[in-house]
Amino acid sequence: MANPVVLKLQRGARLSVEDERAIAEACSEMVRLGPREVLIREGENPIHVHVVVEGFACRYKELSDGGRQILAWLVPGDFCDLHVAILGRMDHTVATISTSTIARLDRAAIERVTSISPSLSRALWWASLVDEAILREWLLNMGRRPADQQIASLFCELVWRLRTVGLVCDDEVLMPLTHVELADTLGLSPVHVNRVLQQLREAGLIELQNKKLKVIDLSQLMAFAEFDPGYLHLSAID
Repeated sequence: MANPVVLKLQRGARLSVEDERAIAEACSEMVRLGPREVLIREGENPIHVHVVVEGFACRYKELSDGGRQILAWLVPGDFCDLHVAILGRMDHTVATISTSTIARLDRAAIERVTSISPSLSRALWWASLVDEAILREWLLNMGRRPADQQIASLFCELVWRLRTVGLVCDDEVLMPLTHVELADTLGLSPVHVNRVLQQLREAGLIELQNKKLKVIDLSQLMAFAEFDPGYLHLSAID
């Protein structure tokens, strides 16, 4: 299986064989974690940069009452905390959603590969900028769209992102988030999420079972969600 980190970063820059080898070597230290295990907590000082190789993770902020807001879904190929060392401490928590394989990169390894390769440096900055673009889209989604379009848009985004790293088959993808985790993402109640998912099923737009999402007609779902994948910048190479 191709390295999902390489597949993703190839969208941001033209990588040489040496670049790809450097990425693979930097990601050689991996750990296997179960679902809902914390990688690094808010307030901690990161020692490693974490990259999702298999599975799903998320960024979130916790409230004093125990509630939380999920701020990002992290899928294979995604860096969890690429530039956080510059800030010195985490301002959010990163945890797995499903059983996951996580690569742990020494911060010095990131500095080393970027110092010797302008293409890798560009690719990593591209990845960070895309993360910011996704967050902007999520803010728009939650602030201005009704719940059915919010969920439909997130599902469209998930398919496009997983397609980038070769993890889509016939518009079917893994979708391990529970209704509670979807609610924590969207600022809705689990009951509301369940009702909206049922509406999308009844409209013939999706099937969702056994932690798998099947999009019946992606173009139709995109039209319903008013989804434009441009913010993912998947054609960013010069």
